[in-house]
Amino acid sequence: MEVFDRARELGIQAEFVDGQGHRHVTGEAALGAIIDALPAELPRRLLAGAAVIRAGQPPRTPLGEAARFPVRWKIVANPEVTAPKVIAEGEASDGAIVWPPDLPIGAHRLQLVDAASLAEEAPLLVAPPRAYGGDFDRCWLLAVQLYSVRSARNCGIGDFTDLEALIALAADLGAGGVGLNPLHVLFDDRPGDCSPYSPNSRLFLNPLYIDVEKLPGASLDRSAVAELRQGDIVDYAAVAELKWRALRSAFEKFKTDAAAGDRREFEEFRAERGPALARFACFEVLRHKFRKPWWDWAKPWRQPDEARCARLRQGKDGAAIEFVEFVQWIADRQLRDCRDLAANLGMKVGLYLDVAVGVQSDGFDAWNEQAAISRHLAVGAPPDALNTAGQNWGLAGFNSAGLLMTSFAPFREMLRASMRYAGAIRLDHVLGLKRLYLVPHGFAANNGVYVQMPFEALLAVTAQESVAHRCVVIGEDLGTVPEGFREQMADWGIWSYLVMMFERDDRGAFRGPDHYATNALVTLNTHDLPTYAGWRSFSDLKLKRSLGIDPGESDDARWHALTMLTDTLRHHGIHRHDLYAVTEFLARTRSRLLAISLEDLLGVIDQPNIPGTVDEHPNWRRRLPLAVGDIAAAIDAAALKVATRQRSAATI
Repeated sequence: MEVFDRARELGIQAEFVDGQGHRHVTGEAALGAIIDALPAELPRRLLAGAAVIRAGQPPRTPLGEAARFPVRWKIVANPEVTAPKVIAEGEASDGAIVWPPDLPIGAHRLQLVDAASLAEEAPLLVAPPRAYGGDFDRCWLLAVQLYSVRSARNCGIGDFTDLEALIALAADLGAGGVGLNPLHVLFDDRPGDCSPYSPNSRLFLNPLYIDVEKLPGASLDRSAVAELRQGDIVDYAAVAELKWRALRSAFEKFKTDAAAGDRREFEEFRAERGPALARFACFEVLRHKFRKPWWDWAKPWRQPDEARCARLRQGKDGAAIEFVEFVQWIADRQLRDCRDLAANLGMKVGLYLDVAVGVQSDGFDAWNEQAAISRHLAVGAPPDALNTAGQNWGLAGFNSAGLLMTSFAPFREMLRASMRYAGAIRLDHVLGLKRLYLVPHGFAANNGVYVQMPFEALLAVTAQESVAHRCVVIGEDLGTVPEGFREQMADWGIWSYLVMMFERDDRGAFRGPDHYATNALVTLNTHDLPTYAGWRSFSDLKLKRSLGIDPGESDDARWHALTMLTDTLRHHGIHRHDLYAVTEFLARTRSRLLAISLEDLLGVIDQPNIPGTVDEHPNWRRRLPLAVGDIAAAIDAAALKVATRQRSAATI
């Protein structure tokens, strides 16, 4: 079959118009590599994919043209919550199945047989009408890069005890929560690979955020700790060496002298996280043993195997496996303490966590979910005005066929891993729920394709988990957005993500407060954009030029933007242009969540990350200028409370 015909069958969009209006046609070699990297799909004649039933909507699912009627159908209940049993069955005599009312919300299995004895199975997702909408009117969040936090007691990197201090500070200022960079686990033996958006796994936590001093038996080199606290850049290698040594000594103490309550809690955690935790621990031990990507391991280990992992645990590697589980238990316990503190302080959101769009191809998730995650393909973006060559983020993402084969369990587990701690999460590059721009390894970023995803099914799973966890879901919907995408997201109750820096009209004027959607998070900037102080001082333009990067903006354009901002603020009766003036403007928008970055409140010039750089800039490494205990005195708390008074829990 001709490669372009095969691509169309698989939902691959080999021809598209990029963000600059240019038409692209993917080359045959790249297209063939993409097709080869995707799992083979079973032919489907009765049903195109997953069946989605949404409460309050007509319960009707069309059948394929090849179906021979009557078609008998049977629904087997969600095996996660009950033993397999048939909860409904019936027969369709025309082009669609009309479902019975009041099917239980959940992920069920649908079994179909037509008059020609053709049998198929598919996931059946019964979803609430919308995702969880929050139990607050409007509030604001303090946004923080946790690694950047200084304190008089941490080990040179922000930790969960620092997060408790930030939660208390934010609550005192009237915030409804604290927003954080992704907390996903990275690679313990590659501490320099510190981007929180390039995880080993999205299912587990980064142990470097553990406060090791809270652990009995943890040994620390006090002089090394004191030195690490002084630097302006997080020394990940030194921090990792110090913390992993402390964690191992704490584990030895736990093995020989654990309190009965702690041992019971550890075993409960292992049971709760189930096989995924056991496989992760096994994977980490194997990764250190083989010291090469998992596809080059000894053949028996290239696929996860429960029985083989159990035997590994029974051998000499058992203690190492238990150590990985112990570390995840400690991280989970400390982050849950932060979650509970926010709730006890009356915060309406609590923790707002970011979820990365993909994972490292040699990490646990890609090994664990080889059908649903395509390791040979990298998620990216087509050329646009800011990135004329396109983008390759070097991350492996989900694929449609694999998700369908696994009944969307990997996507569901990814959501649960963050929602267990959070009152709100942000899905990075949420456009990937509808279509992913994928680049095959070895090809340039502008030689990728858009691959269609099972959008409605993924929205249904998101709504299910959002309601179950009472967690608001925000979609980072920046970039080239397909027509109707935001409307469909909003219809399912997924919030938008609005960045004031981008909300400007054709003249460059900033849009007024009425422009902003209600169910959205609004913010001045992002971690990939200049801070307010950096933007006003042109520092971001100067730095990018010094690095040989086109900033995409001239000095004249920046002067024009500053003038437009001043004009917009004055038009709305705000006769200043400092950060608090901008905050007051954003606080007046209808958007129910407002994020204010701690870097902006402290007047930090440098931004956390400059896209397109690796070693040229200290991305994800720069520490805040002040310790967490000194922040309250350094910011103008009174001005902040006045600016946020329309959405604040604090008294002025």
